[in-house]
Amino acid sequence: MATKRMIAREKVRKRLSENKRVAREALKEIISDQTVDYDERMQAVLKLNKRPRDESPIRGRNRCTICGRPRGVYRKFNLCRLCLRKVLMFGYVPGAKKASW
Repeated sequence: MATKRMIAREKVRKRLSENKRVAREALKEIISDQTVDYDERMQAVLKLNKRPRDESPIRGRNRCTICGRPRGVYRKFNLCRLCLRKVLMFGYVPGAKKASW
């Protein structure tokens, strides 16, 4: 079980990255545009480097919605493998059944 602080930190990161996405993309577009003057591009790089790290979407981590586990999370369900197994065994996911071959 993840600590409540870790789960809260992930929520803050997600909110920050959603709010600041447009400004970040604008800076990245200036940096990648070859027609823009070199000095302007370097200024954009410096501005991007000064922005908070946590607003980058890469810093986010998929966590299980039930227990907060950071690893083994299935994107389709937003559940870790352990919680997904529990949910499937109780029959809360329609159409899913245990594999046998």
